[in-house]
Amino acid sequence: MNAQANAEYFDSIYQQQDPFGYGTRWYETRKRDILLATLPRVGFARGWELGCSNGEATRGLAARCERLLATDMSAAAVQQARQRVGQRSNVEIVQACHPQQWPVGNFDLIVLSEIGYYLAAAELDDLSVRLQEALTPDGLLVACHWKHPFEQAQQDGLAVHACIARLLTLPLNYRYEDSDFLLEAWTAQPLSVAQQEGLR
Repeated sequence: MNAQANAEYFDSIYQQQDPFGYGTRWYETRKRDILLATLPRVGFARGWELGCSNGEATRGLAARCERLLATDMSAAAVQQARQRVGQRSNVEIVQACHPQQWPVGNFDLIVLSEIGYYLAAAELDDLSVRLQEALTPDGLLVACHWKHPFEQAQQDGLAVHACIARLLTLPLNYRYEDSDFLLEAWTAQPLSVAQQEGLR
């Protein structure tokens, strides 16, 4: 699907409340908790969540970021996310299609979760390069994707992560994988939590 077709598909899906069960499935709750728990810093100055969907993960990220930009290509998803997040003054939720539309400035946290496989190969290549350029010098890029094929996917999650890793010049900081999803994070300054706190 192209970007317009993707947007129309997701707008139709989000006519339902929580169509993917983000708020009801233990799989989704656990995945969000793992993503948040693996972040190596207590807080970030400016975060960006691509593909915020209905805002379930956005709420957790908002608690860790002084400022958070959350984007989604679906107007219906953005509306649900705004309702779910409420009046948090540090969160901006915007409808945008990436990599065609791009925010101004840099981020010390970027989260790319469950959207890479909807992009055409050339779009994913472009996105991967531009995401690194959008990081601050100490910024962290986190990618998290379902591993199994499904009808709307241009490629599976493992291929998405392989593409990102191939195009980044950043070292891999950490990785979590189970039978269903893969989470990886890259940064130019891969300090562990223990190193940051002077334990080693």
